[in-house]
Amino acid sequence: MVLSGDNLERNEMNMTETAHSKALFYVLTAGMLWSFGALTIRYMVDPQNYRWQYLFFRGLTVATILCIFLIAKDGDRFFNNFRRIGMPGVVGAFGLVGAFTGFIWSITLTTAANTLFLFATMPFLAAFMGIVILKETIRPLTWVAMTIALLGITVMVIEGLEAGSVLGTITGFAAACGFSIFSVSLRWRKETPQFATVALAGFLCVILTASILFLQSDSVLMPIRNIYLSMVHGTMLGVGLILFSLGAKYFPAAELNLLSLVEVVGGVIWVYLPIFGINEVPSMLTVVGGGIVTSAIILDSVGTRHKREMVKVVGTY
Repeated sequence: MVLSGDNLERNEMNMTETAHSKALFYVLTAGMLWSFGALTIRYMVDPQNYRWQYLFFRGLTVATILCIFLIAKDGDRFFNNFRRIGMPGVVGAFGLVGAFTGFIWSITLTTAANTLFLFATMPFLAAFMGIVILKETIRPLTWVAMTIALLGITVMVIEGLEAGSVLGTITGFAAACGFSIFSVSLRWRKETPQFATVALAGFLCVILTASILFLQSDSVLMPIRNIYLSMVHGTMLGVGLILFSLGAKYFPAAELNLLSLVEVVGGVIWVYLPIFGINEVPSMLTVVGGGIVTSAIILDSVGTRHKREMVKVVGTY
């Protein structure tokens, strides 16, 4: 059957809308998986004493998961991914290592809410990098949603900031910067193998932490509970990064980071719920702020869909 020009165009629009919907689902699911990271670290035995060991095993888990995924996906072309990684991939991998490290240090020095608050800066950092490096254009609605999200997370932790440590704040902001760099790198050069970038970050994290532990004359070993937790955390992180990378090409860097802020809201909720046994009780301001952030994410998600529908309607004329 031969399709007319209008039917072909309509089919292409429908395929594009489906792809965007899947990408939105991937990014939101990634943020939800990452939201359990703070909870996982709270279950550690003496977390302040095993930061580098935790990073070692978590990085090893991330690298293993990504390699398994790449082997299943590309088979004999597995090693070609790393040969083609290029400068954008290397920069993105180092950015991700910075995010890995900064998050662990921040979450063990201050409250989960304080650490996650700093992640609200990611959309703005990514927007600036995207505009300067990639010449991306940010939708007005996305700017509005990012501002609402920043306001909401500020409300969430305005009381807790007084108790936060300076080093916890610095490392948390460093983590936000690192992840923003990674997000921009995914869109920097389309031919860059995205999953190899994540795998490289895992390997670099292993090398970095092993080197630091060696220089400190310390062992990579830690309580078995912490090893299990680091592997669980690494699995959630690795799967989330795969999903995040799959959805990356459909959204500007700033919008990617905005959508992934479900990690912030979820992270604060999980450490509060009595069922998980941590019970970091949020204030009413935290609850109100979480609602504001959620509304910002919904606003941008609906706006993205509305934009696709407008394009589809215009294309039919």
